[in-house]
Amino acid sequence: MGRRLRRKVANVLAALISALMVILAVIPLFHVLFYVLGKGLPGLSWTFFTNIPAPTGVPGGGMGNAILGSLILVAIASLVSVPLGIGAGIFLSEWGRGRLGDLVRWVADMLSGAPSIVVGLFIYSIVVVPMQGFSALSGGLALAVLMMPTVARSTEQMLRMVPVALREGSLALGANWAQTVWRVVMPAARRGILTGVMLAVARVMGETAPLIVTAFGSGFWPSSIFKPIAAVPLQVFVYAISPYPDWQQQAWTGALTLVLIVLVINIVARVALRDRMGVGR
Repeated sequence: MGRRLRRKVANVLAALISALMVILAVIPLFHVLFYVLGKGLPGLSWTFFTNIPAPTGVPGGGMGNAILGSLILVAIASLVSVPLGIGAGIFLSEWGRGRLGDLVRWVADMLSGAPSIVVGLFIYSIVVVPMQGFSALSGGLALAVLMMPTVARSTEQMLRMVPVALREGSLALGANWAQTVWRVVMPAARRGILTGVMLAVARVMGETAPLIVTAFGSGFWPSSIFKPIAAVPLQVFVYAISPYPDWQQQAWTGALTLVLIVLVINIVARVALRDRMGVGR
């Protein structure tokens, strides 16, 4: 066998092995998606999205308050974590090459690997205890702490992928460093940064442990960010361990709803960003 033929065989084997690894990686993902779809689809109805939970033993009810509560919690978390995370990512990418940058990266990596219940207990001690009550605000802050490292590190990586020639060209035309970052580098990395934000949202959308000790849950519609609030993961947890078949069915439907919410948020964000950028990719 000649050298050229051996290289072709090695390339084909490598491609086949890579394709096999991809298939093995996506099989569990699609299995989970189709399983949740099959279990949750029978419970989907208009009343599921518009009603609050029914009392124990009473059939019917829905998760309308929990769906609205999850959106409020993620909105609070995004308002806090996205500006701070993107700002930290810009600092790490443009000026974070010293000891301070290494320290910020270390803290971000530690936070991204911290158990979510630990973050929940931290917010419980500094927000819930001083305010003397569970609230949507404390739940949103707990989710913000979980989102921030993902947003910061993904922003840094996306900004580092922007070619240096773009920065040099902007500086050569007379722009200062801040103008270069905001008007040249950030637009070039905008799609990747949005992907990082969506990954962070997808992670916290299904968090349950930190919300148990911060948002606590509620059986009513949200009325204030300073009061306990319902969330879909909390409602799914309660219903899944209940002995009532109709509640267990709603737990599956709630899990499917979580997947759909993340999908819709992702699609809306990408479409809005595509329109602003004027490109069709």
